[in-house]
Amino acid sequence: MIGAFFTSPSLVTFLVASLILAITPGPGVIFILTQTLGHGRKAGLASVGGIALGNLGNAAAASLGLAAVFAASSTAFFVVKIAGAAYLIFLGIKTLRTRSTLEPTARASRAAPGRLFRDGLLVALFNPKTALFFAALLPQFIDPHASPLWQSLLFGAVFVAIAACTDTMYVLTASAVASSLRRRSAWRPYGRYVSAASFIGLGIYAALASPRSAK
Repeated sequence: MIGAFFTSPSLVTFLVASLILAITPGPGVIFILTQTLGHGRKAGLASVGGIALGNLGNAAAASLGLAAVFAASSTAFFVVKIAGAAYLIFLGIKTLRTRSTLEPTARASRAAPGRLFRDGLLVALFNPKTALFFAALLPQFIDPHASPLWQSLLFGAVFVAIAACTDTMYVLTASAVASSLRRRSAWRPYGRYVSAASFIGLGIYAALASPRSAK
């Protein structure tokens, strides 16, 4: 059964579609870039891990039918959406109250990877649009003659793995840019304002999101 999955013609189409969708910047990418620019490469990679685990959870939720609940119940979607938006705004306010985030790399590396991983995980889990996104995408590639559950789980895991790779590329690029910015002292006082604005903007975006919006 697993062998048939990896030899399925639809897998190639799914890989291409997933790569295009993963490369396209969205709220998750902005979150990762903000953490990387603010705290360094280790922070960005920790955020990638958290986002990936959260997306995997949403993929599993979509496979088990939770996305259908969100789509059918505006109340359930609203509660989770507002929780996620509030957490993003909280992160923005917290960033605004700290010292400049474009500090030398030695200090930036002190940010606890565990906390940053947790932040990424919660941001991803509290985004019900991701579950809806998986619920809309995965059925397009499922073979009706095989188990829909295991197929959707495998497709979801493949997409999350691809997204983790592209997110890592974003981190590596952003960390190189951040190193250049940190050498320019004139940029340092504005780092926390850029990071805070990014988090708060993401929170507002999440709060205004429609259940029919894509990932």
